[in-house]
Amino acid sequence: MAVSFPDVIAVVPAAGIGSRMQAECPKQYLRIGNKTILEHAVDRVLQHPRVSKAIIAISPADQWFKHLPLASHPQIEVVCGGDQRADSVLAGLNAAGNAGWALVHDAARPCLHADDLNRLLALTQTSKVGGILAAPVRDTMKRAEPGMQVIAHTVERQALWHALTPQLFPLELLRNSLQRALREGVAITDEASALEYCGYHPELVDGRADNIKVTRPEDLSLAAFYLSRLTPEENT
Repeated sequence: MAVSFPDVIAVVPAAGIGSRMQAECPKQYLRIGNKTILEHAVDRVLQHPRVSKAIIAISPADQWFKHLPLASHPQIEVVCGGDQRADSVLAGLNAAGNAGWALVHDAARPCLHADDLNRLLALTQTSKVGGILAAPVRDTMKRAEPGMQVIAHTVERQALWHALTPQLFPLELLRNSLQRALREGVAITDEASALEYCGYHPELVDGRADNIKVTRPEDLSLAAFYLSRLTPEENT
């Protein structure tokens, strides 16, 4: 008998301005090859057959999205984002209808690998809480003295992970956790942190280190290199 999978929608918060890129447009609209970073990121999730659509949250002042092919894509819905990431994600969740699971992916992560996405989506069959792609910390970690660029001490890296995206959770659980955290004034740095605040323990799914977030100018060439190593089918 065929296995029945719950519906999954993707939410892509893309209302930020990316000031560290020192560019004339938000970083998600910079180009790698013939596509913007946002287009690469959305393509990565929509290529999976279990993701029915992507809801992209953009700034009300956005001047760039309407010129992209994404604006008329049949699997794309656009909503107005907010000042904080959590506000943008909530706007996307509120437009998601009765989907069972929400897959939240950074607009500036263009190098998601299909194998990682497959492993993450498998949580819909085994977990009631969900989880995130993450990579174990490999480098020595230092904590600075407060307000100073001098070392206070070395942080034990055992059991430390770099949080990546996508992050995958039951839609209602994520929405309720975000709403509570925002209502109670908690700083939300990613979706998992909202669930953590509410007492849940999302799973860590080992992800590839080349799933980078384009944050600084030097990241562009690295992302272009990683994208060039995808198969033609993956990079369409």
